[in-house]
Amino acid sequence: MTATWNPTAPGVLRLPSGRLVRGRGLRRPLPEGQRPQFAVHLLGKQPPHADWEARWLRWPDFRLPTDRDHARELLREAWERAAAERVEIACGGGRGRTGTALACLAVLDGVPAGEAVAYVRAHYDRHAVETPWQRRYAERFADAART
Repeated sequence: MTATWNPTAPGVLRLPSGRLVRGRGLRRPLPEGQRPQFAVHLLGKQPPHADWEARWLRWPDFRLPTDRDHARELLREAWERAAAERVEIACGGGRGRTGTALACLAVLDGVPAGEAVAYVRAHYDRHAVETPWQRRYAERFADAART
């Protein structure tokens, strides 16, 4: 039995395969309704405790993940689990790091790497992916994911 997000809930991105992933800013209150079953927290310091399974990816604000291999593993796990679970990707504000990670999930889901940022901006948040290096990271994720 699958337990995925309500597709009309705030912050939920539908990937081309139909997988649903929620992006969120941790500085904002937790939205009412469904809770994540698995989350990846993209923060420069230890995230707050979550009442669901959560993993921390050290990713300073406006930067890139400090461990690219770990990032690749966690984002692939999030993408795989999104097929049957409520997966959340979250950073402080829910735009830059979260948008970049969502673009990487879109690449894993088959969106061409050069179109992934535009896809996330069109379907999640028009301000997603805040820096040129975050954009390049998402565009090069397809090559990194194959290694």
